[in-house]
Amino acid sequence: MNKILYYIVYGFFYMVSLLPFRVLYVISDFFYLIVYRLVRYRKNVVRNNIITSFPEKSEEECRKIEHGFYHFLCDYFVETTKLLSISKKSMLRHIEFRNVEEMEECFDKGQACAAILGHYCNWEWLSATGLSFRRHQEAVMGLIYHPLYSKAFDKLFIDIRHSQGGVCVPKKDILRYLFEYRQENRMSLFGYIADQAPKWENIHLWLDFLHHDTPVFTGAERIMRKMNDAVFYVDMERIRRGYYTCTFRLISKEPAKLEEFEITRIFFNMLEESIRRSPQYYLWSHNRWKRTHEEFDLKYGQKENSNQ
Repeated sequence: MNKILYYIVYGFFYMVSLLPFRVLYVISDFFYLIVYRLVRYRKNVVRNNIITSFPEKSEEECRKIEHGFYHFLCDYFVETTKLLSISKKSMLRHIEFRNVEEMEECFDKGQACAAILGHYCNWEWLSATGLSFRRHQEAVMGLIYHPLYSKAFDKLFIDIRHSQGGVCVPKKDILRYLFEYRQENRMSLFGYIADQAPKWENIHLWLDFLHHDTPVFTGAERIMRKMNDAVFYVDMERIRRGYYTCTFRLISKEPAKLEEFEITRIFFNMLEESIRRSPQYYLWSHNRWKRTHEEFDLKYGQKENSNQ
């Protein structure tokens, strides 16, 4: 049944992906009315996140960000679907990757790279990064993911990411893959989305992020330090519908020499700068501030070790 469902789901989304962008955006505008006006998808979470993140903005300004976010969320889904059939040549007309030459210089010296990013702009399009490599087209463009509950949709998203040359690796297996690539002397660039809300037991650091006392993931940094990868921040910008630039900004080529949590601190500072530039492109529907520092201290009694 799972296989049959997968073929039905894949066939439907592939047919949709064949539509030109202008038609896809008409579909997106229609779904915006349903998602925002009718279903009101997570509207309270979105509104509260925006208002508390920008206390300096007026109600009108916050509402404008809210509308922009829902428009973009619908665009995100049709743009992601487009990955199934868009040609590599056309893909590179819609997204420009900047500073990839610095990553290739690292590859020349035998150093793998890591890209750290948030849920900002269309992060799914980063699976096409390898298309921009000139001297290292054989390098692995790795995408770390958490398997979805639905096997059919899980396989669909893997296919979407594979379609532009990405390699999907389950989060629990990442270190095994990285060591295998190192033993095979294969260069790689792995992307780590690191702005989710961690589980209570995985909280080791709290930071001031968008006016919130925020628990943050530190696992990505631990892996980067362990592998001594060159670390880059992924700074995406949406120029207009269907067009992006993606700039890889170097954080460090020697992460193991930095102080603990320094990479994570730099990442969240850079992510906040990106969000403030165009806040409507951030994933406001995620309830990332559901865990409070006070609850954490009550649960674990570790106030003195909270690393503020």
